[in-house]
Amino acid sequence: MSEEISHNCGLCVAHTLHDAYSMIKSLQHRGREATGIAAIGDNKIDVIKWKGPVDRFDLVDLHKMFLSPDYHTYMTHVRYATRGRKDMILEDAHPHTIGGRIENRGNHIVISNCEMTIVHNGQVDNRYLKNIDKSLLRTGCDSEALLYFFRKKGEHELLRSIPGAYTLAIADKRRREVVVLRDRTGIKPGVLGLKDGKYNIASEDIAFRENGGEYIEDLEPGGVYYLSSNGHFKKERIVDEELAYCFFEWNYLAHYESILNGISVRRIRESLGEMLAQELNLDDVDVVTYLPRSPEVAARRYAEQTKKIFKPVFYKMRGERSFQGSTVDDRKNSIEQNLHLITRNMPVIKGKVLLSIDDSMVRGNNSRRERKLLYENAKVKKAYHANYTPPIGGVGSDGVPRGCMFGVDMPPNDNFIARGRTLEEISNEMEMPVFYLSMNGMLRAYKKLGISKENLCTYCIGGEYPFKD
Repeated sequence: MSEEISHNCGLCVAHTLHDAYSMIKSLQHRGREATGIAAIGDNKIDVIKWKGPVDRFDLVDLHKMFLSPDYHTYMTHVRYATRGRKDMILEDAHPHTIGGRIENRGNHIVISNCEMTIVHNGQVDNRYLKNIDKSLLRTGCDSEALLYFFRKKGEHELLRSIPGAYTLAIADKRRREVVVLRDRTGIKPGVLGLKDGKYNIASEDIAFRENGGEYIEDLEPGGVYYLSSNGHFKKERIVDEELAYCFFEWNYLAHYESILNGISVRRIRESLGEMLAQELNLDDVDVVTYLPRSPEVAARRYAEQTKKIFKPVFYKMRGERSFQGSTVDDRKNSIEQNLHLITRNMPVIKGKVLLSIDDSMVRGNNSRRERKLLYENAKVKKAYHANYTPPIGGVGSDGVPRGCMFGVDMPPNDNFIARGRTLEEISNEMEMPVFYLSMNGMLRAYKKLGISKENLCTYCIGGEYPFKD
């Protein structure tokens, strides 16, 4: 996975500050650029957001700022920018607000007594927001524009008029409940859970299971959920679902122990490893490994299916995802300083033929680091690189350059390594043989677990546009 590719965000809605903090920390893999919390009380909304991961701000001091008797609900968010100004990370971080007194304290911002606030996972095309008065906006973020749309027309019209991509939560100090929406395609994940007798919302069920909560259901696409101050909820279906789940959530973005839309991330990745084994069985391979950490279960299943030796070769010092760095230097340093060889396994692979399995290759920067380590440090005889995601960013059969405009930061005008290159040319560029699972192979992996291609968004790898106007 390229160090420059980013993915949307993670969010949760909980009823204690401790739960909100712990749950969003379990979603840190969805973004580390900025963190934010909105504390909601009776006719009162206060917000804080800071640069960096969740634990950059101590919970003990957050409790001092948000005294528990004053608030009944908390909305939290971790972000990597897919829209907005990369040089204004803190200002564009979530929660976005209308109204309130803003205090910018350098590495964090406090906004007191807001009128309303939003946290959002996804990305909405500007054409669906063209009727918003842009002079009202402090940022260029679609999330802020969605908040103004909500203030003007409400949650029902938002779901009817804007087809996606979003899972979002909005608090309005005039209302007693937090409003949670998931667009009709379900392209972005969202789940309802129970913690200490109260209902909460999170991007992934792992946030509940790691923190003593219970998963209840996936949020219904096209539906609105109302979370009351006392922890109850009600829901309404506003528009019919037109499912277009993001396959990249299972292939890479989500935690491997999460279950999205009823389907295990782990099982999908195992199935992808099986399909890769069916399409690619290299006789000369001695050892199968993977680039940490997403592809591990796929690589293990591939090795099992092909009866090859599986051996972890690489490690990371930190669990951070390099692409979430805020600058080119930050991302480069994250790769060079974080991805290393396991010393005790270097003699095992010296002079051997290695197959390294990855979730995807977008620009190839991690793979270049991989090649350097294997050839120059480990002295392997030969290294193959195989991706269980088909080539991203090519030109579709309709002549339209592909990419993602729905919450993953790889727009169609990006510098994709697969665009305009044959497989041989990609291999020459990477200085090692490169392989991809076919589109049909990937779709078979999903079909095996009950997800049809009609219910997947595959736009970035050549599929159809997921939203119907």
